[in-house]
Amino acid sequence: MQLPAIRAGSSGSALFLTPMTTIHYPAGARAADTLLHDQVVRRIWDRDVTAWNATPGGTDAKSIGSRLGWLDVAATMADEIDRIVALGDAVKSEGIRAVYLLGMGGSSLCAEVIASVFGVADGYPRLIVLDTTDERTITQAASSADPEEALFIVASKSGGTVEVASMERFFWRRMKDAVGRDAGRHFVAITDPGTALQTLAETRRYREVFLNPADIGGRFSALSLFGLVPAGLIGAPVKQLASAGKAMAEGCRQEDHQNAGLELGAFIGAAVQNGRNKLTVALSPRLASLGLWIEQLIAESTGKHGTGALPVVDEPLGAAEEYGNDRAFVAISTELDEPDPRRLRVVDAAGHPILRLSTRIADLGSEFFRWEFATAVAGAVLRINPFDEPNVAEAKEKTKGLLAAYASKGKLPEPAVAAENDAVAVFSRKFIRTSAAAVVRSALSSLAAGDYVAFLSYLPADADLQTAIADVRLAIRARFHVASTFGVGPRYLHSTGQFHKGGPNTALAFVITGDDETNTEIPEADYTFSVLKRAQALGDVETLDAHDRRTVRIHVKNAKAAPQAIKALFEEAMRSGG
Repeated sequence: MQLPAIRAGSSGSALFLTPMTTIHYPAGARAADTLLHDQVVRRIWDRDVTAWNATPGGTDAKSIGSRLGWLDVAATMADEIDRIVALGDAVKSEGIRAVYLLGMGGSSLCAEVIASVFGVADGYPRLIVLDTTDERTITQAASSADPEEALFIVASKSGGTVEVASMERFFWRRMKDAVGRDAGRHFVAITDPGTALQTLAETRRYREVFLNPADIGGRFSALSLFGLVPAGLIGAPVKQLASAGKAMAEGCRQEDHQNAGLELGAFIGAAVQNGRNKLTVALSPRLASLGLWIEQLIAESTGKHGTGALPVVDEPLGAAEEYGNDRAFVAISTELDEPDPRRLRVVDAAGHPILRLSTRIADLGSEFFRWEFATAVAGAVLRINPFDEPNVAEAKEKTKGLLAAYASKGKLPEPAVAAENDAVAVFSRKFIRTSAAAVVRSALSSLAAGDYVAFLSYLPADADLQTAIADVRLAIRARFHVASTFGVGPRYLHSTGQFHKGGPNTALAFVITGDDETNTEIPEADYTFSVLKRAQALGDVETLDAHDRRTVRIHVKNAKAAPQAIKALFEEAMRSGG
């Protein structure tokens, strides 16, 4: 089915998108027809909570009503653009050479995409995103930072995110020791009005405090201050980002099939309803970093109440026989490049649903709004609230409990080892075998059609480790024909973590941990970054177990040898499996 060319903006807009094509998937068109018949586009823009099956005055209605500010973000940001650009120019002229963004999830991922797509403008500082509690990553960033040439963005919607608060205290102490009373000049805050972070920033005399509209949720904040302030500091085209987003928003008011966000959202929702809930996103190489942002937006918004779409965003396209019938594909091309066309033709010939999208690099802001609106539409199709994250708090509470146990006993409670070898120790409640490879083999043998494998790593995100796990994932796809994802902890807790616990019970999770070489104190806390990270890993394992997910924790005894250890473990398990 060929749909007409999509015009994202109103009359006079410079933003045009090339045709969107749905192949072999009439269910998406039928879903869009139903949405148009039910006037869902108008109801979304009117803030009508019944668009998401919510009862006016109920708990869901209040949650939804307090998180729809992203619809009007162009208007609310209009008065902030000049301030953002002025700050970027001032930082450039003062010789700031590195901006460190301390954030998690929606507070950091958009900035990472913008920096990757546009790069750093001449003379502006580079951007280092720190969305972690990994001790080595944080201490290496600290050791490389020249205090006189460093600026720190502390970004947290709630103002109390534990990872962000811990990093803020760590870097504040270092900067206070290095530059004394001028430390505040090297810090910028982005938060909601009235948060503890606002108070802290004002008390410490931060250089700037940006207050984001409280009715914009973190994962819908790309075109708000959380995305635009870091963009301005590296000289990215802030005005173009905002104007492209505005043009797409105007297009998403259209009550017809030329509404780009409606068509994408209908496709996603219909695919999930028809059992194709592994949303495989094939990206133009220039837009590769957009995948992680899409992942957290879709997974955390839709993965609840036993349903949802699981984005698979970093998996190379494969042969037709490697895919099950749980896949739906979205391919995004730009004027510079496109996803592997030969492989896409193979997927097409096999009859898998594909939605093809086109955009321009300069119009990145349009993609942010397109996917945000599509997520809202998908929630309407699935009759869920896409703006809450009911299971995210569970892992946080488990982590708090483990840290309390550490405070009283001086150590974290560790479960009994299921099996081990010289390289790894393996823990699992569901799979108890005589060897580490046998535990993994048993877990893999439990995979059935529609399942997926989640690799959740609490090791430093080194390229060698990511390559090793990518190789394992491809081997699993070839053998078992299931999708897989890779998440770095604790970042994934604010992203796919919601889907793992709240989506359908089809996950096989491998949680990977290792010992840190050092123990770095978190100021004003009774534990180190190493202890916090381990508590987060153990807390998530406990939460996954509580939801009856198949979970295997793999503890690497020598973290430096983790790539070889992980690859050898899975090769042995799959070789022995016949």
